[in-house]
Amino acid sequence: MKKKDRYFYPAVFSYEEGQEISVLFPDLDVATSGVDEDDALMSARELLGITMSGLEEDGEEIPEASALRDVKLSANERAVLVDVYMPSVRLAHENRAVTRTVTLPVWLNAAALGAGINFSQTLQDALKKQLNIA
Repeated sequence: MKKKDRYFYPAVFSYEEGQEISVLFPDLDVATSGVDEDDALMSARELLGITMSGLEEDGEEIPEASALRDVKLSANERAVLVDVYMPSVRLAHENRAVTRTVTLPVWLNAAALGAGINFSQTLQDALKKQLNIA
């Protein structure tokens, strides 16, 4: 499956007095919310990126996006076309941190702590050197 650089999907923003703005992607059956329109849009973009990344990673079929004009709305709803730039999402996913448990002799741990050494950075540097990665 060829991965797209950008996806566009309609989202339904629902407004209820005194509540966060809810955002539903009807084609993807996922939802989020935001305290105001800016927050709702940012949450929608993040959710769209996560959803599309998951579908790509799992090799699942990418649903066809409905036309914005075809989205059915209630009186308190607005349709918004939300886009996500996938190269940024994929790069962020590749650079996410993972936790590893490391065993050290007590004396070495104490000496490193006393010297204020950043264990994570030291391990990253050592692994890059061992793997000949710049």
